[in-house]
Amino acid sequence: MLDDNLKTQLQSYLTRLTQPIEVIATLGDGPDAPEMREFLQDLDGLSEMVSLRWDGTNERKPSFQVTRAGQDMGIHFAAIPMGHEFTSLVLALLQAGGHPPKVDADVIEQIRALDTDMAFETYISLTCHNCPDVVQALNLMAVLNPRITHVMIDGGLFKDEIEQRQIMAVPSVYLNGQPFGSGRMELSEILAKVDTGAAARDAGKLGAKEAFDVLIVGGGPAGAAAAVYAARKGIRTGVVAERFGGQTLDTLGIENYISVQHTEGPQFAAALEAQVKANDVDIMNGQRVAGITPAATAGGPITVTLENGAALTSRSVILSTGARWRNVNVPGEAEYKNKGVAYCPHCDGPLFKGKDVAVIGGGNSGVEAAIDLAGIVRSVTLVEFADQLKADAVLVKKLRSLSNVTIHVNAQTTEITGDGQKVDGLVFQDRASGESHRVDLSGVFVQIGLVPNTEFLKGTVELSRYGEILIDAKCATSVPGVFAAGDATTVPFKQIVIAAGEGSKAALSAFDHLIRSPLAA
Repeated sequence: MLDDNLKTQLQSYLTRLTQPIEVIATLGDGPDAPEMREFLQDLDGLSEMVSLRWDGTNERKPSFQVTRAGQDMGIHFAAIPMGHEFTSLVLALLQAGGHPPKVDADVIEQIRALDTDMAFETYISLTCHNCPDVVQALNLMAVLNPRITHVMIDGGLFKDEIEQRQIMAVPSVYLNGQPFGSGRMELSEILAKVDTGAAARDAGKLGAKEAFDVLIVGGGPAGAAAAVYAARKGIRTGVVAERFGGQTLDTLGIENYISVQHTEGPQFAAALEAQVKANDVDIMNGQRVAGITPAATAGGPITVTLENGAALTSRSVILSTGARWRNVNVPGEAEYKNKGVAYCPHCDGPLFKGKDVAVIGGGNSGVEAAIDLAGIVRSVTLVEFADQLKADAVLVKKLRSLSNVTIHVNAQTTEITGDGQKVDGLVFQDRASGESHRVDLSGVFVQIGLVPNTEFLKGTVELSRYGEILIDAKCATSVPGVFAAGDATTVPFKQIVIAAGEGSKAALSAFDHLIRSPLAA
């Protein structure tokens, strides 16, 4: 199961254990039990600090528990954690064995202070690159607080549960048997939902911060680059972000960032954050901005108000809020989101194995999604509004070669239908004839581009008719002292490397603004 390379890596990690741990298996006699037995046997003997038992009594079979010897830590894997989830297993072993987690001390104390019983269940796919962050966050909570348990469940092993709970997107998290959340979630987001007093405490801490020289709103490639460039000027720099890494966290392969031949989105985001932290930047993660108040006088403070009520001030601001998936905005889309309506074919595609799905969008993203899905599902119907596919010719050629793909161009999606629980079809109109057609299917993947995250800026800075922030050649907005960079702006070509370059330019422009502006009295 584990090749020699993985065994060597794992053995090296396990040298960091300071306390003995137990792996307790509950296998049962199902068809997947032998594979899990082989996997666990490969773990056995890699460290004297790890012991393996076969007398588990967990209700899910096959599964195994990771716990500190003599304790009953609530970390369970109803899965064979390979692929993206192998790291989740490694961290669970290390943290159960006493290796300190890489989180701030105040976060550790916040987790330990939670005083309610919480049983989390996370349904995942081993191909999902968003799932590990959720799994690792909840596992850490289970390590630190004995009142918290967490089980990671591979939907491919427990298909009956997937069907019973109508799960059509991963990760899907349940708390005490009830839906808790779906999609990528950071540890800070999870804690904000379960710790009712967290928002007020955060507001108090944030509101007490000194004024910044440069405050960056958004933590994607543009925001990270801006932070590095600003901090290297020796000025007080802060980043306030909903999630550091931005849209790259939802990206799988990145092969066009110069000097980096290949990486994956979450890995790239982690590297961005590490570099920003290395430059002594104040990162305020897990925060949403509600509005910006321009300076009352030249050189005066600009106020950035957060949704939790806190107010931050800065002599200059860089807006790098990025963009999000564009919605089709047809009946049924919102109702069936994560119940058949999906946006990530890599994460959610395996849940539709052997079923019929549709892809909306004929650009590169849509065509790539259709190609990927065609190898998993029974059939793919691609619906494109324009009269021809807009993707690269090589992708279109590949798509047309697939026997289980049907393409409809000049077609407008008018409705996504369902049975009240999940998607059961899609309706589109032939734009030439006006005739409506219905396709019976189980899933719809929306791939029609992005929309800028700028709603909170309406009436503050000048926006284009598409909602993008209008900037000049130096990334300046219509408000003095406020600059902008990346996918949220009018800069052409929304690419990671371009966003990073624009963030660097915005930081240099902000610094130039500061040295030329009078200090407020």
